[in-house]
Amino acid sequence: MDAGIIAAVVMLIAWAVVTVTTEAPGYVHLLLTIGFFLLIWRIVARSSGQPPVQK
Repeated sequence: MDAGIIAAVVMLIAWAVVTVTTEAPGYVHLLLTIGFFLLIWRIVARSSGQPPVQK
């Protein structure tokens, strides 16, 4: 697994825990935004692979 994907999952889990257990202030929801952005970005970056070699 990519380190970026692991970081994104950790951010999403932290957001969920803080949101459910406390009255989360607005900046906590940045974890949700950044977590999803990082997760989608790393999945797309992994699946794109190397560009094809032109002959």
